[in-house]
Amino acid sequence: MQNKLILSLIPLLMLLLFSIAACVLGYWLFLGIDGEAYLSRIISRMTQVFLILSIYPVMRYLKLSASDLGFVAFRAFIQQMLRGIILGIVTLLPVLLLSYALDIIVLDETRVWTVDKIAISLVVAFILALLISFLEEPMFRGILISAYSKRLGITATIFLSSFYYAILHFIKSKKHDISVDQVALSDSFKLLAEAFQNLLNPENFSAFWALLMVGIFLAVMRTHLKLSLAWCIGCHTAWVWQIKMAHKITDVNKESDLLYLISPYDGVIGPMVAVWLMLVIMGYLGYKHKFSALQRVS
Repeated sequence: MQNKLILSLIPLLMLLLFSIAACVLGYWLFLGIDGEAYLSRIISRMTQVFLILSIYPVMRYLKLSASDLGFVAFRAFIQQMLRGIILGIVTLLPVLLLSYALDIIVLDETRVWTVDKIAISLVVAFILALLISFLEEPMFRGILISAYSKRLGITATIFLSSFYYAILHFIKSKKHDISVDQVALSDSFKLLAEAFQNLLNPENFSAFWALLMVGIFLAVMRTHLKLSLAWCIGCHTAWVWQIKMAHKITDVNKESDLLYLISPYDGVIGPMVAVWLMLVIMGYLGYKHKFSALQRVS
């Protein structure tokens, strides 16, 4: 039990180490660019870079291949990613449409849209969503699931990978306008402490719940359905794509009596998304259990 607890804390320890390194290097970079970017943003981006760069060394250390992480041949990858995109649209679009139907979100009438603007927005949002998915999925649904499945078991691995996926979204500090003439190395660590304190912000609970369910949904795809990482990347891409487009064309209706169904985190995810995905997951697992029971009887 103690060994499993220590194993489960390794990703958190790595995150802390990378964050500390980012604080030091980010401080010097902040000075080098003469304060042209927020120090908090520099630290955040450098931490993300360190996490991404760690994927290959961790793979080598754990003796994991690309196929162990869920990658498949290029042609199959593209086909399966496209199917994942369709799945992502099918699973999130109904929630967005329901939010609009319930007047929780409304069209932003201040924006003037043309065919060219719509096309450019769709393409840019898709590229950004694809990039985010390619950076996050190999880490959370690749490395973590491959590394922990045999060590902790499938169920524990699903929750562990989903937990880390969710909390990473909230380790953020505010964009403090720190003068390059007055900044000190200690400011980097103050921002880091503030970022981790943000995990305890009660305003983030509903968004955390939703992101936890997102992680569980994707982890179930990898573990129970035995789908490749391409499916997860496609599904994740479609979700982020729709959220980014929703931000462009809609506003949150602050007067709505149902505002509690979405969180202030991004104006989309929240209890509605969490409950919807939880029902989908429970429905699938219930069906799988019943189907297995019928097979045993027959």
